[in-house]
Amino acid sequence: MSSHKTNGRNARGKSALRGQNARKKKRPVGKYILFSLLGLIIAGIAGLGIAYAAIEIPSPESMALSQKTTVYYNDGKTAIGSFQQQNRQIISCSTLPDYVGNAVVASENRTFWSDSGIDLRGIARALVNNITTGSRQGGSTITQQYAERYYLGETETYLGKLKEAILALKIAQTQDKSTVLCNYMNTIYFGRGAYGIQAAAQAYFGKDAKDLSVQEAALLAGIIPAPSVWDPAVDQTAATKRYNRVIKIMKEEKYITSEQTAASTTLPQTIQQSSTDSYAGDKGYLLTMVKNELVNSGKFTEDQLYTGGYSIVTTIDKAKQDSMQQLASSSDAGGVSVPDTIENGGMSADVDTGAILAVYGGKDYNTKQLNNATQAIYQAGSTMKTFTLLGAIQDGVSLNTMFNGNSPQTFPGLASSVSNYGYRSYGNITLTNALANSVNTVFMQLNQKVTPQKTASIAKQAGITSSIQEDSLYNTLGIDAVHVSEIVQAYQTIAHDGMKNTLHIVESVRSADGTQTYYTADTNGTQVFSSDDTANAMVALRAVVTQGTGRVAQSIGKTVGGKSGTANDNSAVSFVGFSRHIVTAFATWNPSDDGSTNDVVPTFGGYTNGGGYPTYLFTQYMKQALAGVQDEAFPTAKGSGTVGGNGGSWGLGGDRSDSSNESRSDSENTQQRETQSQNSQSQSQGTQSQNSQSQGTQNSQSSQSQSQSSGSSSSSSSSGSNSGTSGSTSGTSGSTSGNSGTTNDSSSSSQSGGGAATSGN
Repeated sequence: MSSHKTNGRNARGKSALRGQNARKKKRPVGKYILFSLLGLIIAGIAGLGIAYAAIEIPSPESMALSQKTTVYYNDGKTAIGSFQQQNRQIISCSTLPDYVGNAVVASENRTFWSDSGIDLRGIARALVNNITTGSRQGGSTITQQYAERYYLGETETYLGKLKEAILALKIAQTQDKSTVLCNYMNTIYFGRGAYGIQAAAQAYFGKDAKDLSVQEAALLAGIIPAPSVWDPAVDQTAATKRYNRVIKIMKEEKYITSEQTAASTTLPQTIQQSSTDSYAGDKGYLLTMVKNELVNSGKFTEDQLYTGGYSIVTTIDKAKQDSMQQLASSSDAGGVSVPDTIENGGMSADVDTGAILAVYGGKDYNTKQLNNATQAIYQAGSTMKTFTLLGAIQDGVSLNTMFNGNSPQTFPGLASSVSNYGYRSYGNITLTNALANSVNTVFMQLNQKVTPQKTASIAKQAGITSSIQEDSLYNTLGIDAVHVSEIVQAYQTIAHDGMKNTLHIVESVRSADGTQTYYTADTNGTQVFSSDDTANAMVALRAVVTQGTGRVAQSIGKTVGGKSGTANDNSAVSFVGFSRHIVTAFATWNPSDDGSTNDVVPTFGGYTNGGGYPTYLFTQYMKQALAGVQDEAFPTAKGSGTVGGNGGSWGLGGDRSDSSNESRSDSENTQQRETQSQNSQSQSQGTQSQNSQSQGTQNSQSSQSQSQSSGSSSSSSSSGSNSGTSGSTSGTSGSTSGNSGTTNDSSSSSQSGGGAATSGN
């Protein structure tokens, strides 16, 4: 028993000894960790001390140099310009009335005169917010804001935020409040390209800062956090709210008297903002597009772009941009004088990435800020027919399906009949030839089967963002208004085998030294159409150039396809086309004197109502854009659909084909012989502009001559009878197509006797 107790005591003793030994073993580890932490803290403090001693407080002049944002062409070396010239004048704040600085204090840092100048908790909060959310949150005191602006572009990182904190601390410890406030006012961005209070006073009020009134100082101070958004010329309501806030605080802090407060009930009047030389010519359009794209991305604010010191590389190819600008702004079109009244819009993009290569927004941004490529609108005309064609292809319809191409024809639910350009009748014609010659009556029939809803849906999927009527058969004739950029986007999708790559003008945004990247374009596309379907569509679009309304473009000497378009009332003409890797569109319209509507495009040279002129621009541009580029054929579809569609209910049915000449109607064969004859005549005209004239007007001339010789109506009815090739209406029985059923893609409208013809070919 005693032996057992003894053994128990020994066991407990051994256990206690083991516990003591274990504690002895753990003690050195704990000391090591403790000493290591202390060492790190001491080293950190020493490092901060060294950094504090080494950091230099920047002068306002040096800060000006660090903030310039430069925008480059796609070579990354040649500058397009910068976001507003650095309009800054450093002044001595001793000349300013006290209320100018106090207005800034009231707006930005009410406790400025009494606080320590730094808010460490605010710095930590801003750092966490910047890193976790990707947005930028600045310092909460004027001192911190001054430091933050010096390191703008770096403060998303831990190191950048640490530098900012150290600089703010040193400024607070070594400079008096008046100096800090003056430096801040000399460097802050006030919008309108104005840096510093002196430039701001001149930009907003046309006077020196020393002459600012209380009201003017309060307005400028109030908009500091977002000057480009709160500028009274942009948002007077927001500017007024900010102004009233500043006046209220200035009264509460006794910076102004009761009399001054009573005199400050209304927002002071500002002067109109003037453009700068850096925006002259095409540069303003490009810089504005860059700014809008980055702001709309949500990654940057406009003010950050103006003050961030970034290096922005665009997708714009300088050689192509210069070519497009020269062509579209020229008053000469291959020896033909271009009227001063008309406007052009143009855009070219990389099919594979959506990168915008060239833009024609207008002759001079300083004269007209509206961008003709991205903001102006025009009727799309027959460029919309491609989307109806694609809808039929998706439903398994072969391009060899025959349709009645005679004119005019009536359609259920429409009060007016629809005619082809010049009342021309084509007899039985394939879908390929119907698109090539832009036959209105065929595409109205086609849209009955595809449905206007599906035509609109396909256009939207391809890239049209403007409103497209979904309940009107006429939407295939392009009665809706669009931007040039939308048409380029939509045809990019088709040209890239059904893959939509969002158009973009910015390739990347980096720090000025190139060490940090803040933004890169997303070039990943989205497959919205079958590549087989778009390959089939390209067959017909290719035929537009080889045998249809775009024959002038054959002189490019490369494989290209495209589509022409003319507005219902001849107020606009256009052409969009593409090679395997470049898509380009031009549109021409004639603004009314007040700019609210478009008038009929005048006839100039051989371009009747401007018809053929956009094709000329496209041809000349693509010749240069594709010079030295190896030609590449369009892809071949694996399947080509069924003649007459599934069930044989499309067009003239499944028993009619265009596989041989024998299967063509006499009318179509006659039309082809006429086309060949007219081609021969147009080739003998001489200049390219005369070729363009011949292509744009030959159908009208043919129709008119036939009408004059016959003296009677020879229009075919909607039943599809093949009554010959004349198709011209004369006398008083010709139909009027009305306001919405007459769009096509030719150059003019032709009338013979009392009949109204469509406006396109």
